[in-house]
Amino acid sequence: MSSTEQAIVRYLVDDVAAAVEFYTTHFGFAVDLDAGPAFAAVSRGPLRLLLSGPKSSAGRPMPDGATPEAGGWNRVQFVVADIAAEVERLRAAGLSFRNDIVSGPGGQQILLHDPAGNFVELFQPAAR
Repeated sequence: MSSTEQAIVRYLVDDVAAAVEFYTTHFGFAVDLDAGPAFAAVSRGPLRLLLSGPKSSAGRPMPDGATPEAGGWNRVQFVVADIAAEVERLRAAGLSFRNDIVSGPGGQQILLHDPAGNFVELFQPAAR
């Protein structure tokens, strides 16, 4: 798959190995490149996650001295067919969630954190 056919997201992480394990174990990503502890790239379908640790070029301080950090409210969204079953599967694997499943006009969603504090959203679209 060429890079023009992929959605590419960079996440800053505290521990590249922990992030790789999280995404490959729980969400079926494959490792494209592992240059740990600085950086790794993982893919699932058309999504490529660039997992950048503190020693990566993306983790270097900005000219004003601000240092990029993991976490924040931006997130990747995984569309699922059965959100309740996915939550049960992930809780059984020891993952914890930031909130409970919430419903809105577009469907249901819930948030969890990866090991660095970046959000992952599970989303089940409303039946049409």
